[in-house]
Amino acid sequence: MARKKTETPVALKRENELTGMIVEVKGVHFFVQVEDGDFYCCKTFRGTVSENHDSTLAVVGDVVNIKPTNPGEGEEIGEGLIMRVIERRMKLCRKRNRRTNRSGEAEHVLASNIDQLIIVASATMPPLRAGLIDRYLAYAESENLEAIIVVNKIDLEDDMEALHEELSGYQEIGYEVMFVSAVTGKGISPLREKLMGKTSVLSGHSGVGKSALINALMGSDELATGEVSHKNLKGAHTTSNAIMMTIPGKKKKGETSPRQGFVIDTPGIREFALSGIDKLDLRDCFVEFRKYTPDCGFATCTHTNEPNCAVIAAVEAEKIRVERYESYLALYDSLEESSF
Repeated sequence: MARKKTETPVALKRENELTGMIVEVKGVHFFVQVEDGDFYCCKTFRGTVSENHDSTLAVVGDVVNIKPTNPGEGEEIGEGLIMRVIERRMKLCRKRNRRTNRSGEAEHVLASNIDQLIIVASATMPPLRAGLIDRYLAYAESENLEAIIVVNKIDLEDDMEALHEELSGYQEIGYEVMFVSAVTGKGISPLREKLMGKTSVLSGHSGVGKSALINALMGSDELATGEVSHKNLKGAHTTSNAIMMTIPGKKKKGETSPRQGFVIDTPGIREFALSGIDKLDLRDCFVEFRKYTPDCGFATCTHTNEPNCAVIAAVEAEKIRVERYESYLALYDSLEESSF
């Protein structure tokens, strides 16, 4: 579904400071690529200023000002301090609580300044979880992010017709669904094309093959891959830190250089909590509800149990898939339990 791309954050830096982007996080170390292409291994300190209040201090995708402390020589990477973290235009969060945690964060940001969310699911091992897909889609709508559903491991699926039918409901409401295999390479080229010229974040349940998928997109074994445990059907977390990688593209006729895209890989998420979405606003995060909401008997209809609810009527008339409506109710209840 089309989204309006927002402007890239502007960093105002002081003399002797450099502007760059965090491309990898390893523990307390932040690897920053500055404007001339050089890399610096940086740390935050007590004097680091953030324009993002009550939030994770620094994450992959953040635009930052750094002060070099060691420029590095030859092949040696430079070192520096992160002086300022510029305001984020987009973010992907794992959780948000009204009460801050011990580190003072009200929200746990995984990645920032992204253009689209690639929701990776698997055809099998582990089984496809529509409820988790719906959580990601609701979050994408709340943040005005383009969302693409990518179903990996189709090489292990025996009934592709049934799989297509299971996912057809998302296509009916305007979402793009792509079927790929990181093992055989099927569907990889069309997916790579969707990444060109954008910064995307890959997220999904553990074990769906995100790392293997990125390896296929890059044409390398850059990331470690892990096998799914047959005992509990939960994948081992093979990506310990978020990292941004360049996906190479082909040079088109008339272009001076090959195109490229950027992909942020995040640790596997077993449970994805909606972040900062008001209970009433959740209804707008389900795109198929929007045409019916104005016809509800109450302007503040939550589509849960109110009389004269046009959305409930549409579900009963099979104009809205009952599975999606049940996902909405589950998400609504989860927001209520979290006191949003």
